[in-house]
Amino acid sequence: MNLRIRSIPCIALLATAVGAAALSGCGDREAAEAARAAAQAAANEQAAKEYADGFDDAVGREDWALAKAQGDVLFARFPGTEQAERIRPRYEEVKAKAADEREHARAAALWSYQSEDVKGGKQLSAAIYSKDPVDTDGSGANPVRLIFRDHPTWGTSSYLVLQAGDFACRGGCRVKVTVDDADPKSMAALRPDTDEAIAMFINDERGLWRMLKDAKQVSVEFPVKAGGTRTATFEVAGLDRSKLPGWD
Repeated sequence: MNLRIRSIPCIALLATAVGAAALSGCGDREAAEAARAAAQAAANEQAAKEYADGFDDAVGREDWALAKAQGDVLFARFPGTEQAERIRPRYEEVKAKAADEREHARAAALWSYQSEDVKGGKQLSAAIYSKDPVDTDGSGANPVRLIFRDHPTWGTSSYLVLQAGDFACRGGCRVKVTVDDADPKSMAALRPDTDEAIAMFINDERGLWRMLKDAKQVSVEFPVKAGGTRTATFEVAGLDRSKLPGWD
């Protein structure tokens, strides 16, 4: 009987020791988890710094596309890092500039330029197709082309070219030219009395050229032989005006 009574404190001490060991083990696990988290955070910051430094370098060189790409990866892979927060205020500006750069490149690619050796010197031209095809004779839609030409003998000219149908402008007519959201301007035009090409000159080529400066798009409404008028719209913002020197 006395032996059982004396055993109680020993059991209690044993339970206390086991509990302390358990608490000690739990604390060790928490400390280990905290250490691993801290190490991972430090590794993330280090990896994020490479992209943030790449972002800074690209911004310094005004390479907006690369800067945006560096920022995109940084925010996708390491969104919660200090490095991500550091570049965030500049990122929106960079993203906008990269978009503007892409749009400028797209608009510039719409134009084609030629320089040809002809009698008397060189013929220079700048040409662009309409934004959307136009049905000019009821047989289906086709692109309309706008061309500016500088010829050593024939001089300067601007004209539209159709792939199908014809202009109702032999002997002269008027076309309406609209620049962006401005009011339409009436301009004199002429369909040459020839069947070599389906072309119609806009007589004031210098005036039309000047209208394109700083414009995003230009629309030309013209009469067609099939009846009525059609409108061709050109995205002109990417025009390299230096390709026709002396026109400005």
